[in-house]
This record gives sequence, C-alpha cells and structure tokens, in this order.
Amino acid sequence: MCRRLGMSVCGREKCALKRKPYPPGVHGKSFRRGLSEFGQQLKEKQKVKFLYGLRETQFRNYIDKAVAQRATPSGEAIIRNLEMRLDNVIYRLGLAPTRAGARQMVNHGHIMVNGKRVNIPSYQLKVGDAVNIRLGSLQKGVFMNLAMALKKYAPPGWLELDKTNYTGKVIAYPPADDLIRSYNLSSIVEYYSR
Repeated sequence: MCRRLGMSVCGREKCALKRKPYPPGVHGKSFRRGLSEFGQQLKEKQKVKFLYGLRETQFRNYIDKAVAQRATPSGEAIIRNLEMRLDNVIYRLGLAPTRAGARQMVNHGHIMVNGKRVNIPSYQLKVGDAVNIRLGSLQKGVFMNLAMALKKYAPPGWLELDKTNYTGKVIAYPPADDLIRSYNLSSIVEYYSR
C-alpha cells in the first residue's frame, strides 16, 4: 500500500517503499501516469485514511464532523480530530511502535485515561487529559523494552511525556500547520462534497 500511495503509511522501519521507491507492478519503474483530478483527490483521501488506520465510514464521519465545525477551517478540524484520537496519542507519545500497535494496546485494555480504563481506540481526548499504561499491564511482553525505546524519543510539543512512569498528558491542541503541509486536505473535502 505504501508503494501505491507514494508515502509510508505503515509506520514500520522496514517499509517496502524504502527498498523499492516506485509503484508496484510490472511497469512500476518506467511508467508514470498522470492522475485526473478525481484520482488525485482519491489518492489524498487514501493516504490519510490508511495512515490513521480508519475504515471508510469512520473517515467519512470525521469529515462530516469537521465540515459541521464552522469555527475552524475543515482541513484543520479533520487533522485535529484525527490527532486527538486515543490510539494516535499513544503512538505520538512513543508508547507504541505503530498506530496499529497502539490501537491493539487500547483494545486490550492496557491504557487508562484520567485514571479510568478505556478500550475504545477512537476515544477523543481533550486538552488536560492524562494517559498512562495500566500498572498490571507493565509486566506484559509488549512493554518490556519500552524504557529503551523511550530513551531517545521526544514527543511532539503538544504532548507531555513522563518517561519513568510511562504517563503522558495532552497540553494543547496539535498545531495543524505541520500536518497540513503533508496532505492536500482541501482535495479530501472536495472529494466528499460531491
């Protein structure tokens, strides 16, 4: 999927795109076809959808919610809602190696939000929410090498991480500027406004 979209959406170190930076197929290296406007919009939608690990219906709901929030531009609202998902915050804090791994941690009940166990990956966090790993889960194999992984890791500026207690806190909304540059969000909104 990474090779088809032209960017790494899997989140792994051994991404196929690093080994073969061209589209898949027999003519992947030599044949570059120009995309229509619809094709470009579809590709941008697929990039964001696969990056955050969402199904079509879930992603459509995020788009509808963002368009309904008239206070902020649609693109910023889309990114803000996606970045404030619990599974994404766990990934951004460095507590999971991939977004899929973070989703599984949440589903298995290893994560607590404000002292309460939450097992819904799409749970929307708010500024001031505290996230931590459940004490009973710290002995699990998934978390054994977490201290080593967090030594070199620095979370984004809108998150705060305590590396000794494995706790994190949302201290601000994510700045949309960095993320909007990566995607053409206006084409995603246009795709769904058909």
